[in-house]
Parts: sequence; structure tokens; C-alpha cells
Amino acid sequence: MSTVAVTRLIEAYAVDVWRLLTDLPDRAGRHLAGPVELLTPGAFGPGTVWREPRAQPGGGLLVEEFCVTEAVPPRRLVLTSPGFGVDYRITWTLRAARRRGRGGTAVRVTQEALLSDPYGRVVALLLGGLAARAVEHALRRDLADLAFAAERPTGAVEAA
Repeated sequence: MSTVAVTRLIEAYAVDVWRLLTDLPDRAGRHLAGPVELLTPGAFGPGTVWREPRAQPGGGLLVEEFCVTEAVPPRRLVLTSPGFGVDYRITWTLRAARRRGRGGTAVRVTQEALLSDPYGRVVALLLGGLAARAVEHALRRDLADLAFAAERPTGAVEAA
């Protein structure tokens, strides 16, 4: 099992960051993801499943599926995503942090690769370091996109 974790301070309150993470229809409009295909009806929470396109290193898109396994607003969100021989657990942790007298949120995102069959073990041995760097890059990009959306003045979405 490999784990990659990245943390970033976002100058927005945790409730606002949480809303951006969990309001799936609004995420595409805020440039946090491409069009999201919601696969389950109802309110966001454990059991919610969706697909979204994710940019790949070197170009191209891969459509990934995510399932919410835990949601503790506005502090913790745990997702799972199936892979080929490796399944993933992505944990978002939000912690209030004050900076320069203003509200902020320390956001940590951790991705764990969980081997699900022998094929995954072979891939991990061959591509482990390269895959970890690609995952770290993707997580940093996700946090940068989230920070950009959260720190924008209200109304700036339509102008962007």
C-alpha cells in the first residue's frame, strides 16, 4: 500500500470549502472538474457515486468513478475509487486555521493505494515512484483548483 498526502492553506472558511467539495453540480462551473455525471439520486452523503473526467499526465482524460464512504461536514470526506488491480481511498480533512486575522482552512488530501489483486502488486513494483509523483502532482492541482474557487470574490465565477 502506498500513500501520498498534500496539505494547503485555503483562505476561506471550512464550511465554504466543504460546499465546494460536495456540491457536485456546482463543481464543474467552478472549474474544479469537468462535467460530473451523478450516478445516485438524493442528497450528498455516504453512498453518493459520480464519475468525472480527470486530466492525465502527458495529456488525455480518464473518467474516474468516486463513491462517498464517509462524510462529516465540514471536517472529513472519504471517497473510494476502483482501479485496475489497485483501489484508492481519498481522504479530505478540513481544519479551521486563522491567518492574518481572517478565517482559513488547512486542507489535507491523502490518497492511499490499496492492492486488490496480484496485477496491482506488479504495477506498483514497476511504476511505484513514478505513480506517486503523478498522484502528488494531481493532488496539488486539485488543491490549487479548490483554493482558486474558494478564494474568488463572490460573483467572480461568472466573469471567469
